[in-house]
Amino acid sequence: MFVRAYLRASTKEQDATRAKSQLEAFAAEKSLKIAAFYIENESGASLKRPKLFELIEDATQGDILLIEQVDRLSRLDEADWKALKLALDTKHIKVVALDLPTSWIMTTVTTDETMNRMFRSFNDMMLDMLAAVARKDYVTRRERAAQGVEKAKAAGKYKGRKEDTERNALIQRHLKAGQSSWKEIMELVGCSRGTVAKQAELLKAQQAA
Repeated sequence: MFVRAYLRASTKEQDATRAKSQLEAFAAEKSLKIAAFYIENESGASLKRPKLFELIEDATQGDILLIEQVDRLSRLDEADWKALKLALDTKHIKVVALDLPTSWIMTTVTTDETMNRMFRSFNDMMLDMLAAVARKDYVTRRERAAQGVEKAKAAGKYKGRKEDTERNALIQRHLKAGQSSWKEIMELVGCSRGTVAKQAELLKAQQAA
């Protein structure tokens, strides 16, 4: 049984490794050794998380997936949460979260199959509940943000997101040089494909002017 720690933050501006020391301290307290850390900056509301699925692919039967909080694993809607749980269950991966004390029992080894099934069933129920709470929190915060934008627009105070001029200039320099693919520029600069596409269109317009 290996312990595989998963650390996630939603954006590249956030520190995904923030809770690393907490996970290490928890593992040490339970006399466990973390075999690997899987770190990424992706939304918990998206199932497209390469590092999470790399962890699942690397895992052997019965490994532990260690997280700080359940919302680090999922802010998914019901359908995607079921899909993720299926991927975890297929390898009998045990989810242990620092904010879910009932999951800590999964770090112990027992040969009593009945007790194992009881603990796993109870833990799954608690995970489902906290995953639903995390999703509700995500949806509520997005709704409130949208309401705030609409209110600001109505008051004539909304100016939108401030343009990152330094980032855009760097993207355009890479595009002009022509030595990097869009994917490479995205990785180098830390932006989306849509941002590169927008700068490519602007550069094209500037060159045509």
